[in-house]
Amino acid sequence: MIELPDENGALTRYRPNREPRAFTSDSTPFRSRSVLAAAPVVGDPLAANEPFGPPLGPPPPQALDWEATLTIRRQLWSHGFTVAEALDTAHRGAGLDWPTAAELIRRTGTAAAEAGGRFAAGVGTDQLDPFSPHSRDAVVAAYEEQLDVVNEAGGQPVIQASAQLAQAVQSPEEYAEVYAGLLAKSARPALVHWLLPEWVPGHSGYWGHQDPAAATDAFLTVLADHADHIDGVKVAPLSPRAETALRRRLPAGIRFYTGDYDTYAELIAGDEQGFSDALSPVFTPIAPLAAEALRTLDNGDADTFRKQLGQAHALSAHLFAGPGRSTLFFKTGLVFLSWLSGHIGHFRMVWAEHGARSVPHLAQAYRLADELGLFADPELAAHRIARFLDMSGIPQEGSSR
Repeated sequence: MIELPDENGALTRYRPNREPRAFTSDSTPFRSRSVLAAAPVVGDPLAANEPFGPPLGPPPPQALDWEATLTIRRQLWSHGFTVAEALDTAHRGAGLDWPTAAELIRRTGTAAAEAGGRFAAGVGTDQLDPFSPHSRDAVVAAYEEQLDVVNEAGGQPVIQASAQLAQAVQSPEEYAEVYAGLLAKSARPALVHWLLPEWVPGHSGYWGHQDPAAATDAFLTVLADHADHIDGVKVAPLSPRAETALRRRLPAGIRFYTGDYDTYAELIAGDEQGFSDALSPVFTPIAPLAAEALRTLDNGDADTFRKQLGQAHALSAHLFAGPGRSTLFFKTGLVFLSWLSGHIGHFRMVWAEHGARSVPHLAQAYRLADELGLFADPELAAHRIARFLDMSGIPQEGSSR
C-alpha cells in the first residue's frame, strides 16, 4: 500500500495495480492519421542546470542527459508515432538555447535513422537577441540557418511564427515573400506553426494584420499559394469549434494538426466533413494506449477509437491543468511518468523544472496512469513513487524514518 496525497493534501492508502495492460508495440506509422508526439527533454543530473542566472544576466547553459532524452523518443517510435522535436515541449526558448536545440535535432536525426522512425523539428529565429530589433535579412538568415540543420538531419521542418519577424516586416506581401522563400528551401513538405497573440504577445500583427479575421485570410492565401510545399498547419490556441471551422477552410491536401488536450479524441475522429491530424505532447505519457486506439481508427472503427482514447482523458486533463501559467509546466508530469515507467533512470529537468509541480499533483498523475495500466512494470512504478513520496516528506511503509 502507498500513502498517496490528494490535491487537498489528505492522505489515502492506495493499492497499486499489479496487472499492466498488454499493449503491443508496432513501429509502423499510422495509416489514417498523421500523429506527431512532442517529446520532452531530460536534464543532465551532473550539470549545474540552475533555473536563473545572475541579476540582469543570461541564464546558465542547460545540459541534457542525451541517452535519457533519446530513450523517450525511441519509446514513441516503437509505437508508430512521429516525434515532434525541438518545440516548446523540449524547452525550446525556455531553457534550451539554439546550439543545444541544433544538437538535439542532429542526435534525433541519427536515432531516427537507426530506429526507422520519423521526426519533425522546429525552425525558428530564437538564436537572435529577443530584446533587440533585427532586419528582415537577419531574421531570414536565422530561419535559414535552422532550416539547414533540420534538412540535413532528415527531419520535416516545422516553420514557427517569429516575434522577430513580426518586428521586422509589416505588410502581408512581406510575410508572403519570407514564407515563400523558406518553403522553397524546405527539403520536405513543411508544417506551418502559428501561435496566436493570446499565447505569444509578440505575434501581434502577424501576417500583416491586427484584425484576426484579416490575418487568417492572409495566412490562408500563403497556404494556397504554396500548397505543394506544405504538409499541414498548427494554429493555437483555438476552441474546438474554431479549429473545425478553420480546418474546413484549408486548401485541399493540407492537414490541420490539432494540439488540443481536452477534446482531441473527437477532433481526430472527425465528422462527415473531415478530421484533424495531431501534433501534441498529450501522446507521450499515453503512447501505448493512444497507439492502440489509433490503429483501431486505421481499421475504420471511429466509435471504438473514441472510447479507447477517451479512457486517457482524465490523465491528460490533469497533466495540463493548472491556474494561470502553471499549465506551462505540463512537461514536469511527462518526465515524471517517463521515470516511473522505467524509460529513464532519474527525474531531473532543465531549469530545475522537476520542482515546478506539487507533490500531490505528481502523486495524482501516478494514480491515474496506474489505474490505466500504463506501467509495463507496475512494481517498479510503485517502488519509485514510494521513494519519491518518502523523500518529499510523506513516509511510506518500510521507510527508514
